[in-house]
Amino acid sequence: METVPLFDLTGTPVLAPAPAVVVEPVAAAPAPPPKAKPLFEVIVRGLPAPQGSKRHVGGGRMIESSKNVTPWRGSVTTYAVQARQRRRGFVKLTEPLIADMVFAFDRPKGHFGTGRNAGKLRPSAPRRPHGVPDLSKLVRSTEDALKTAGIYQDDALIVAFGQVGKWFTTDHGTVPDVLDSPGCLIRLWPAESSAVSG
Repeated sequence: METVPLFDLTGTPVLAPAPAVVVEPVAAAPAPPPKAKPLFEVIVRGLPAPQGSKRHVGGGRMIESSKNVTPWRGSVTTYAVQARQRRRGFVKLTEPLIADMVFAFDRPKGHFGTGRNAGKLRPSAPRRPHGVPDLSKLVRSTEDALKTAGIYQDDALIVAFGQVGKWFTTDHGTVPDVLDSPGCLIRLWPAESSAVSG
């Protein structure tokens, strides 16, 4: 195939324009319709704790590595049962779900200044809690506790996540759904009302 050089009106050769690059957008997590109401919503107060890592204690017995997972699961179960009981006619969920879980943690004292800077965040303080516990393990312990509370038939019904993340309580009021004390805001949405299909 022969290439044809390009020239401007004066006869000077010019470079051919580069072909346009088409970038496919990455599909975002499905979100419920803005005016939809969640099938279930609860605020859980307490220190979120992970589930998943176990350690061997002898005699073929394994226990959770996190000493805080039992109290956290107990808090989720208690608050979820109370929320379920307040909803007249609530029936255990059996349909595909989208889950929101916004975890809030207090900042360590080391994130704040001292003396005349007491109460002010240090410039070096991280924006988000990016250390342990793992977000996936927090979700796992919370999902299991919701099943124990009778909110849904099985946590396998969660087919997608909407808003899931770890934040500091100092973000309360500036970041939507972040609590003012340690805990988690949980919402369950019907997957059929969004872009997710079974």
